This record gives sequence, C-alpha cells and structure tokens, in this order.
Amino acid sequence: MKKSELRKIYLEKRKNLSQDEVFFLSEKIFTNFINYFKPISEQKVHIFIPIEKFKEMNTQVFIDYFLSRNIKVFVPKIVDAKLISVEIFSDTQFETNNWGIFEPISNEDFEVLDFDFVITPLLYCDFKGNRVGYGKGFYDEFFSNISKDSKKIGVNYFNPDDMIDDVWENDIPLDYLVTPTDVLSFFNKSE
Repeated sequence: MKKSELRKIYLEKRKNLSQDEVFFLSEKIFTNFINYFKPISEQKVHIFIPIEKFKEMNTQVFIDYFLSRNIKVFVPKIVDAKLISVEIFSDTQFETNNWGIFEPISNEDFEVLDFDFVITPLLYCDFKGNRVGYGKGFYDEFFSNISKDSKKIGVNYFNPDDMIDDVWENDIPLDYLVTPTDVLSFFNKSE
C-alpha cells in the first residue's frame, strides 16, 4: 500500500481514539518499552513531545521516568527547517509554536549524535521497519546524521498489517517498533 493511503487510514484510526484510549495505550507502550530496553542512568534518549491534535501517544510518562532516573532527555525542535536536539530538564521552559506544538523555548542544538534511544513518532510502520510519518522527512535526515549504534525505536498504537510499497532510497527504517502488545525488532529483515 502507498504511504499516502496508509497516512490517511492511520490518521483516521487515530482520530477515532478517545482521550482515555490514548492514555491507556500510551501507558502500555511505555511499560513495554521499559521492560524490553531497561534504560539506565546517564543514557541519552531523544523523544518527541506529542502533537495532541493528532492524538500522538503521551510521551510525558517516558520523560518523567527518564528525568527521575538521571537519564538525559533530548527533544526535537525544528529551527531553520532542520530538526535539532534540545536537552530538557525538570525546570525547562516550554511554549507553543505556530503549529500548536509544545516545545522548549531554547534553540540550543546540543548536537548529540550518540543517543542510546531515539523514540520516534509515526503514523504507521511495516514489518521491515519502514515508517510513514507526516511526510516532511525530518526524521530521515536526522537518522542519517546520528550514530549507527543509536536505536531508532518507533512507537505506535497499531501493529503492522500492510507493507509500504513506495519506500524511497533515502528512507531510513526503524530498528524496533513498540506497540501496546509487542516489541518488534527489524534487525536481519531481508527482502
């Protein structure tokens, strides 16, 4: 199935979730992530702040957990059409940008490339780790610049069902997908 079709289907599926379902499913994804990856103090995690109007999963539970355990937390921010990584702390100041996205006030790019985990938003992911996002390409460019040892982890309410037909050569697949029911690894997935 084409990315445009999958994007439409999964935006609609998400739109139909209640706030209670978003919260419940987010908690299950969080639990699966913690149990599988077992993050520890001093590790570095890059994690998105959800776009609530698109019913992205609630990542605050992750952020609170990481900060309480001395795990370094970085969030994405688009500055001059580029995704940068801003380190956040429990007292970081945030504001809502022009697109309605909550983000840190700071524009300081910490230029970290060796994340332990990059927790990635998406609308859909297939059985090979190919993902469908919002179509802007920010994460593919970001993935191409970070350490190859950084674990690229998608989080989604839904498990894979269809293969993505129009994967582009610049698309960089995920290493893992965490859903409310599974943690899928995409290592050694051949054609």
